[in-house]
Amino acid sequence: MSSTSHGTTPHYYVPEPSPFPALASFGLFFVILGASQWINDIAWGKYSLLAGMVIWLVILFKWFSAAVSESESGLYGRKIDLSFRWSMSWFIFSEVMFFGAFFSALWWARVHSVPALGNLENGLLWPDFKAVWPSVAAGVTASPAGIIEPFQTMTPFWLPTINTALLLSSGVTITIAHHALIANQRSKTITFMWLTVLLGLVFLFVQGYEYFHAYNDLNLKLTSGLYGSTFYMLTGFHGFHVFLGMLMLLFITLRLQKGHFTADKHFGFEGAAWYWHFVDVVWLGLYILVYWL
Repeated sequence: MSSTSHGTTPHYYVPEPSPFPALASFGLFFVILGASQWINDIAWGKYSLLAGMVIWLVILFKWFSAAVSESESGLYGRKIDLSFRWSMSWFIFSEVMFFGAFFSALWWARVHSVPALGNLENGLLWPDFKAVWPSVAAGVTASPAGIIEPFQTMTPFWLPTINTALLLSSGVTITIAHHALIANQRSKTITFMWLTVLLGLVFLFVQGYEYFHAYNDLNLKLTSGLYGSTFYMLTGFHGFHVFLGMLMLLFITLRLQKGHFTADKHFGFEGAAWYWHFVDVVWLGLYILVYWL
């Protein structure tokens, strides 16, 4: 956000009535409608989904552009900055709860569900069942009837470890960029921001290759029992959040190149950095609980 004098900055800026919330909801309506029809093999569902996504993304771009223009015009004062900080904090908290639900599902499956399937009562029904985690072949965990194809589990070496190094390095580069911005070293800030974006992009390519390897070489699929479903749900949603965070950092970097943000007022930068550090922390949990344990 650009700095501005106290004489021109309103105490609390109240924007004019905007059509953007209604239009964004309009686009999301067609996204949900199309998705629900597409998964039920209705031919026009995918077109509705695509149209809704286009509408939604265009509206978001215009909406965010309007917010940037208001910020750079000096309309946002301390109260708006404070509300943005609280909003981003609650948003990240909601993301913590989101991943907490999936981590809890993994914990419940390993500590309660799988051992419960190996109790005496189920042992009479499936005497060959072995309640161990992770499963490495059909019948070991949740497939006593052999309906799940044999598969291999994903180890931490080497792709997940490489991705861990990439994300940890990106946490360092964005921190350097932040300190450079505070020190009014814009050129250094931009350089390290581009490096952070690049590290995030490489992470996504490595994860894509990891999925290709898992599917084709290990026969590990979303349908590979409880292990496969929890593996792809956790790592897949994290990868989606890395993609969103990388887009945030990309647009913040482009704004920096246009001269936006100052050493004193730059919450747009800070909010994206908060989110990126959150993504890093979630990955560390995934790396330990999914790949090592």
